[in-house]
Amino acid sequence: MAETETDPPAPPPGPHEGPHEGPNPHENRRQVLYWRLLARLSGAEEQPALESAGVAATEDAGLPAALMDPGVTVDTLVQRFPGLAAEFEALSQAAAGDAAPEDPPAPDGGDVGEQEVRRAALMSKLLLNVFSTGSGDVTAERLSAWQSDAGWLEQAFGHAPGSLRGRPRDGGLGGSLGELEGDLVRRMRLREVLADDDLASRLSPSMSLVEQLLRDKDHLSGTALANAKALIRRYVDEVAEVLRTRVSQASAGTVDRSVPPKRVFRNLDLQRTIWKNLPNWNPEDQRLYVDRLFYRRTAKRIEPARLIVVVDQSGSMVDAMVNCTILASIFTGLPKVDVHLVAYDTRALDLTPWVHDPFETLLRTRLGGGTDGRAALEQVRPKVADPRNTVVVWISDFFEWNERPVFGGMEALHRSGVRFIPVGSVTSGGRQSVNPWFRQRFKDMGTPVLSGHIDKLVFELKNFLG
Repeated sequence: MAETETDPPAPPPGPHEGPHEGPNPHENRRQVLYWRLLARLSGAEEQPALESAGVAATEDAGLPAALMDPGVTVDTLVQRFPGLAAEFEALSQAAAGDAAPEDPPAPDGGDVGEQEVRRAALMSKLLLNVFSTGSGDVTAERLSAWQSDAGWLEQAFGHAPGSLRGRPRDGGLGGSLGELEGDLVRRMRLREVLADDDLASRLSPSMSLVEQLLRDKDHLSGTALANAKALIRRYVDEVAEVLRTRVSQASAGTVDRSVPPKRVFRNLDLQRTIWKNLPNWNPEDQRLYVDRLFYRRTAKRIEPARLIVVVDQSGSMVDAMVNCTILASIFTGLPKVDVHLVAYDTRALDLTPWVHDPFETLLRTRLGGGTDGRAALEQVRPKVADPRNTVVVWISDFFEWNERPVFGGMEALHRSGVRFIPVGSVTSGGRQSVNPWFRQRFKDMGTPVLSGHIDKLVFELKNFLG
């Protein structure tokens, strides 16, 4: 039986064939744009036919040819062509499946097919500018431009600029952006950039940059050190503002129902009072006679609670160190909360004297090294004066070289009455790899590892401390 040969797929139209030809010209243009994007991202040499066809498809859709130039940033495009700003911003609506009529109309009354081509061109621009980072040294201006373009891409997927650039998250878009940004930062001659005030001023603070600065801070001095501190301070302040909002919006804890309600007007439960007194309704004179008032219980914790935050400062937990240091400082400002902060790798450091100032705290950390939770336990045990009134938040990936004694110490804290909360991640929205041996034992102990969005930790703490 003779073998049947399969015809190879038809190549995209050449520069002179015209992407507009065929029964569905808009679909042809979109294919050209995506073929060109894939060719660029695959690292293949520039293909003149695809480049020419891409420019033609873009211009046919009423867009500027500069959209095809990867050297032009989105900010520059929007400055030159202000009308594109609304279309870039509308990409998030298209990604969410919003109806096309809500999108900005194409110039000259373009139809829906043309709008789809325009969206394909805009998204191709974002993807190419963000994911094609080249090689070699990176300047401060280049990093700043990439961060801006990444912000536009994050916005196109319905996220706030910067929100997806934490640690890798299950290999998704957020993880890819974080890895790309980290690679760009590593390719910078950071010390030379920091020594120049003008270049340093172009840097936009990010988790990747702060991590590099914290690792390199002991090797900086003079102008470079001052600029490094200024960048860390800016990032800390920006994250702190977000976390303060989340803390203020979280539940304020449970009401202590063992305390009788205070009989004042502001605590009067009017709805319950009416309901309980309905049998006293007199239909003749149309009046409700109230013989008992009901009040809401509002009593909260009287004695101050003690919050002990333990943070693994080894190389794999930098984002947790930054976020939890800031979070601890926020809880320090709350009434009736006594906050302590311990950082550890193979040794432990009590950072409680500086817990109110996350900037100063971070400058005293020493990132990297191994992990030995026994050193942290030695710092924590003396701080537990009243176990029932103490919560220990332990943030780590729990990859300990001596697992059993460390877990034994944590289990002893839990059995003493301490509210023990193991946390595998406190990034802006992701998961951290956690030692499965510890994960299972924490689950068996009734204290499963809390991983994911930092709001989960904020909620747990507010419920205990409120």
